[in-house]
Amino acid sequence: MALVSLASPLSPRLLNAFQTFSRSIARLRTPARRPGVSESSAVQPGARWTATLRSFRGVVRNGCAHCLEAALFAAVVLEAHGFPPLVLSFESIDQLDHVIFVYERGGRWGSVARSRDPGLHGRKAVYATPRALALSYFDAYVDFTGRITGYALVNLGALMGDYDWRLADTNVWKVERMLLDHPHGCIRSSDRRVDALRARYRAFRARFPGRKPLFYRQRNRWTPLPEEFLDEG
Repeated sequence: MALVSLASPLSPRLLNAFQTFSRSIARLRTPARRPGVSESSAVQPGARWTATLRSFRGVVRNGCAHCLEAALFAAVVLEAHGFPPLVLSFESIDQLDHVIFVYERGGRWGSVARSRDPGLHGRKAVYATPRALALSYFDAYVDFTGRITGYALVNLGALMGDYDWRLADTNVWKVERMLLDHPHGCIRSSDRRVDALRARYRAFRARFPGRKPLFYRQRNRWTPLPEEFLDEG
C-alpha cells in the first residue's frame, strides 16, 4: 500500500496504528447497504451488524473499517505529513457509493483506498486530473448492480470547519451527510459499454464463485493489492 511511502517516514506511533489497521482490513468482507459505505468489518455468525462511521481514533481502537473510515484514516495520517485531507466521493446507480483518499504529487493525482473489490483499491500518482483518476475506477465499479454516475473532490478540512472528524470518540455521521449533499460532477457512459462490462463480470463470477475479477485495463497503474486478492482472476 502506498500510504507509508507518500511522504516522510511515519512516527513509530502512527506506523504501529497503520500496521494494525492494514492487518484488520483483510477481514472486511461484508457489504454495507448504506450510501457512502462500500464495505464493513466482518460480522460474526448470529451477530447483529451495526452501522458506524468512526474517526481515525475509532478505527485504531476497533481495528476495522469500511471504505469511508479508511479514507478518513488515510487523511489524518497524511495530513500530518503535509497532504491536504482530500477525498473523492463516487455516486453509483445502486446507491453503493465509494469514498477514497486522494493526493497530488508532482502535478499528478493518485489515491489510497480499501474495498471488498480489488479494482476499487488505490491508484498510483499518474493521473493528470481528479476526473481522470475518477474515470480509472469506472470499469471496475461495474458489477451486478454498480455504475458510476458522478464524482466529487472534497477538502474535508475546508468544508467540515470545527467539526471533529479526525479524533472524535463518537461516529462522525456529519461527514457522510456532507458528502451525500455535496454536488457531484456527472460521469456519462453508454449503456452498451456498461452492458458489456456487466456481462463479462457476471460470466466470471458464474465460472469462479467467490472470486473477484482482475481482468481490467491499466492494472499497472494500481497500487499493490492486499494478499487476499492476489489469487483472483
